[in-house]
Amino acid sequence: MKTNLKWLNEYLQPGLDLSEQAVLDLAQQIELTSVELESVGTAVAKQSGLVVVRVDSIVPHPDSDHMVITQVFDGQKTIQVVTGAPNVAEGQLVILARVGAQIVDRESGDLVTIKEAQLRGEISYGMLVALQEIGLADSVAPQDFEEGIHVFTEEDDVKPGDDALAVLGLKDPMIDTDLTPNRADLLSMRGMAYELAAMTDQKVMLPQTTVLSDQSESNAVVTVAGNADLATGYAVRVLGQVKNDSSPLWLQSRLWNAGFKPENKIVDLANYWLLLTGQPLHVYDLDKLATMQLEVRLAKEGETLPQGEEEAMALRADQDIVVAAGDQILSLAGIATNPAVAVTADTTKVIVEAGQFNPSLLRQSARRHTLRSESSFRFERGIDLYQTLEVLDQVAAEMAMLTKGKIVVGLSKFGFAYRAPETIAISRDRINQILGTDLSVAKISAIFTRLALPIDEKDGQYLVTIPGRRTDLTIPADLIEEVGRLYGYDNLPTALVEGQSTPGDLTPRQKKIRASREIMESLGFNQAISYALTTPEKATAFNLDQNRDVVALDYPMSSDRTTIRQNLLSGLLDDVSYNVARSVKDLALYEQGRIFLAQGENAQPEEREHLAGVLVGNVAESSWQTGKKDEVADFYDIKGRLEAYLQTIGLDSSAVRFEQSAQHEAMHPGQTADVYLGSTYLGFVGQIHPAVLANAKLPAAFAFEIDLEVVIDHSQAPVAYQPVSKYPQISRDLAVLVDDSLDQQQVFDVIKANGGDYLQNVTFFDLYTGQGLPAGKKSLAYQLTYQDKTDTLVESVVTDAFEKMTATLTAELGAEIR
Repeated sequence: MKTNLKWLNEYLQPGLDLSEQAVLDLAQQIELTSVELESVGTAVAKQSGLVVVRVDSIVPHPDSDHMVITQVFDGQKTIQVVTGAPNVAEGQLVILARVGAQIVDRESGDLVTIKEAQLRGEISYGMLVALQEIGLADSVAPQDFEEGIHVFTEEDDVKPGDDALAVLGLKDPMIDTDLTPNRADLLSMRGMAYELAAMTDQKVMLPQTTVLSDQSESNAVVTVAGNADLATGYAVRVLGQVKNDSSPLWLQSRLWNAGFKPENKIVDLANYWLLLTGQPLHVYDLDKLATMQLEVRLAKEGETLPQGEEEAMALRADQDIVVAAGDQILSLAGIATNPAVAVTADTTKVIVEAGQFNPSLLRQSARRHTLRSESSFRFERGIDLYQTLEVLDQVAAEMAMLTKGKIVVGLSKFGFAYRAPETIAISRDRINQILGTDLSVAKISAIFTRLALPIDEKDGQYLVTIPGRRTDLTIPADLIEEVGRLYGYDNLPTALVEGQSTPGDLTPRQKKIRASREIMESLGFNQAISYALTTPEKATAFNLDQNRDVVALDYPMSSDRTTIRQNLLSGLLDDVSYNVARSVKDLALYEQGRIFLAQGENAQPEEREHLAGVLVGNVAESSWQTGKKDEVADFYDIKGRLEAYLQTIGLDSSAVRFEQSAQHEAMHPGQTADVYLGSTYLGFVGQIHPAVLANAKLPAAFAFEIDLEVVIDHSQAPVAYQPVSKYPQISRDLAVLVDDSLDQQQVFDVIKANGGDYLQNVTFFDLYTGQGLPAGKKSLAYQLTYQDKTDTLVESVVTDAFEKMTATLTAELGAEIR
């Protein structure tokens, strides 16, 4: 979850220090005490020079039918800017990237500097920008990029000269937590407030609770029905006379920082309170309902949930929970809403829904339809069952205030049976026994107080009341863990484990795996470690074995971690994307790890070690020396490194061969080769397909992936030092004219196989086609090196071997010796 620390500070007393170093220190404390972090920083850490300006005048460009010349005021001076934005108008407050400003290019991800430019004869001193051009992704920007630049409203309370990134909230410090399934409480600002308050010894000050006085169902416009097996509680409120336009800037900025796309006031407030409390909420347009009687029930045979224009999702009868108005399906409960009843800018009457749906059935539906939402993510992990009605009242009240609407009398609900608070008994002695500590009663009590866990203590015996937000605390061991992590794992005493020690050694297989890493690093590669869980598309993109089914998880944590990988290259490309997005352009990465191949239903997948590498950018950079230029990576760079690895790991280099291949869909068909050891398939090497790179916005990339298990099986002999021969070598150059359709590898293989006992090395150094050669022919040139390591080699022996080899070339390949 992405947590805005500036927003979070509204609920902490005295509040967190939000300076850059303090935030980094807090991040380290969170990782040591609570959960891992994906990232720390701001949404626009590298961008600068963006300011709010007022458009004072607009005149047509004399030499363009779509550009205009504007004069904008930045609070101090007037600046001329030429723009092609279709929505620019006089009097607007917009965003200017000044000359010298740095913004991220939305296509390449590069950090670019804005310069003074001459556009068809008119000078532009900057650029008016859309939100997508200053860091917001299309998925969260409130308007499409094609609609034009971002325009502030009067309600946004901004003025010329303001720092645009600051008023948009894009400078707010953010932490992105990588949550474990049990910590559902950290999926809300409220839960994060309690967690950080406990870690930093602060007090939590939540917003004032609003409880509406009208709890009667007798006058309710909408009635609801259902049973506790599907939802332990379900309630709706109705609002009328709403004016549902765009949300104010403070609300939009909090949403897009958290990864939500602002839509309108009603939808945005539902998402805002989801983030604030962790309670999922759904809204429907009342006027679009078929009936005013809502029912939470199981889907019936043949029912579908519309997904868009002429699309519908088939529901599983008697298994999927739905919210229905008669025969009209409003939503797949807690997961997806029918677009036909969605709240839009034209909506005037709204139903606000808050439910407590069966998490097990909801999880099965989400997995069955491969469809997850922010709401289902929280339902599956467990929500606070004590706060649902309170949150419904609060969000209804705020919606009415923000939209100038009215709350219709009457609350419709079912369920919400009384729940006695959960309690756990534990003693001071048991806590100290497990942790190996000698904590006092006062110290333990202080830790429980910091965690906001009500306690009743007597003679070192605790009865701890568990609040609804902490669904992860169910047994005494959970409380012991809470005490241990707040006390500090580093402060726990250490002890040596008693037992017999025995000498250890690596197996031959382990030695080869470790040697593989050392060889790759000696070849200039840096090790990368990628997730073993990915999407089905990435799992099969670069497979060596194209016929295996994917292995999918029954209960994935997120939609992009549903499938076990069958290759390493997809993960390496993600690593390349991560680096390129941060302006690291020259990359040489490798990964050695396991892939997983399906072996049928109810069978554990086969695990195999693979090795993959990727080159991007320059393999050599230019310098002050004359003639030294950048050397861009190509097919032969990655092929040469793979050959060097295979030789060093112990394979017979003379038996390694490469065959051109167009069988790998994710690889360039003209620059890809399958790799064999004799007749044994090892893997492939070549250029990543340009279409794959274009989708990921990456430059040219060259890669290989091989089956390390096969390499290990065929490299059992240890690599031994070979003394340098003291006897001289004899070199012969060979040029052959062959059919243009013949692969160089075929010629190379014939030379190696028929070169005689003293042929040590064959180097291919020239390819010529064109003028002077017969049509359909090409000339290949090789250098052959002969050497007898035990005696001086005589010319006649070399000549005999050379002539036999050339005769074989002529006989087998129809080659003409030149």
